[in-house]
Amino acid sequence: MEFTHIPHPSPMDASQRAEILADPGFGMSFSDHMSVVEYDEAKGGWHAASIGPREPLMLDPAASVLHYAQEIFEGMKAYKQADGGLALFRPLANARRYNASARRMAMPELPEDLFLESIRQLVAVDRDWMPTVEGGALYLRPFMIATEAFLGVRPAKQYKHIVIASPAGNYFKSGAPAVSIWLSEYTRAAPGGTGAAKTGGNYAASLVPTREAFDRGHDQVLFLDAVEKKWIEELGGMNLFFVFDDGRVITPPLTGTILPGITRDSLITMLREEGLEVSEELYSIDQWRDDANSGHLLETMACGTAAVVTPVGKVTGKDMEFTIGSGGPGQITSKIRERLVGIQNGATQDTHGWVMKLD
Repeated sequence: MEFTHIPHPSPMDASQRAEILADPGFGMSFSDHMSVVEYDEAKGGWHAASIGPREPLMLDPAASVLHYAQEIFEGMKAYKQADGGLALFRPLANARRYNASARRMAMPELPEDLFLESIRQLVAVDRDWMPTVEGGALYLRPFMIATEAFLGVRPAKQYKHIVIASPAGNYFKSGAPAVSIWLSEYTRAAPGGTGAAKTGGNYAASLVPTREAFDRGHDQVLFLDAVEKKWIEELGGMNLFFVFDDGRVITPPLTGTILPGITRDSLITMLREEGLEVSEELYSIDQWRDDANSGHLLETMACGTAAVVTPVGKVTGKDMEFTIGSGGPGQITSKIRERLVGIQNGATQDTHGWVMKLD
């Protein structure tokens, strides 16, 4: 599909952009352009692909996304390579998860090659928005919304796939060597629900407990399962790994209530290559506390596209509080993060074909 290029009448001044790129934060600033592809069932599906100025959307007040929450999204990054080029990390996995989310939300699947091309087109036109800060990347947010105007509970027949970009620095604001976690009494997702889909409603459900965590001085919120309220599932936006003194590593299984993270999947492979025994199994909050207190648990790491690999130092709940290891980064967490970041930026050999170069 050919992308129509719409000229930008007033892109940001280079000096203003340079000021942002020197200290971008996370999700606070946005590049000049966006890519858009339209879907209309009556017109045969996907059509009208374009790259144009990032601007407000024109939506009918009766658009389905506003009333029935038909919406999905992805989170990915473009990384600057050691040779000066740009690359994506496992973008095909993002395309496939995007379509899995679309199926669950009764939305049309987007052809994988069209998903990837919408990313390539945007990065090509906004490559000057790559941050200059160490560890910076161009965060990419593909999303799809239902735009048909109607009031009735059924899947819409019209959609927009849009990609926007945001220069990104450190995800966590605290700057602490390890993050602090608040154990929430709320639940994020239940069996048979939409927990495995990357859809806005799941994150809306996490906003009150996340605010609760922030108000108590913590960096993230932890969710347990909705049935027994004892099994660890995930954080507000990250998967978890537990590293033990006998060489074992546990991560919660994909039971349909947590997001199948692409970073999570990558770490499973990388940890096994380090000689560790990795298993996907249920792990309770009581086990986590007892193993941390006894010293059997050496490290806990959280992972995701935005946060990369981050050590968890402390867990606090209504009736408990415990520290993991020394409360700072552990050896495995530090090593696996360094290796992952090295693959993403081209400094470490990519033996799995995970990196897609854009130049």
